[in-house]
Amino acid sequence: MHPAIRLLKKIPKGKVATYKEVARICETSPRAIGRIMAYNSDPVHFPCYKVVASTGALTGYSGSGGIKRKKELLEKDGITFQKGRVEKKYFYTFRL
Repeated sequence: MHPAIRLLKKIPKGKVATYKEVARICETSPRAIGRIMAYNSDPVHFPCYKVVASTGALTGYSGSGGIKRKKELLEKDGITFQKGRVEKKYFYTFRL
């Protein structure tokens, strides 16, 4: 399992991480993180829906229901949206 997938468990409830932030920790590119998330074989235990674009936009969700479902899952976690984007106050920064 890729380290980026394991990082998903470290994102607290009510927070999201950006592809850029996950890429920073994994020393790769945000696009690579997007591809890794797309192949997450266990989204129930490794919540890839918590990864968003650095603008807060909901991009790419290959799970059942697509982006609409990603938004529902985030709202269930208490995340709110401003103009269709996750507010920056919900962004999580990993500590090294």
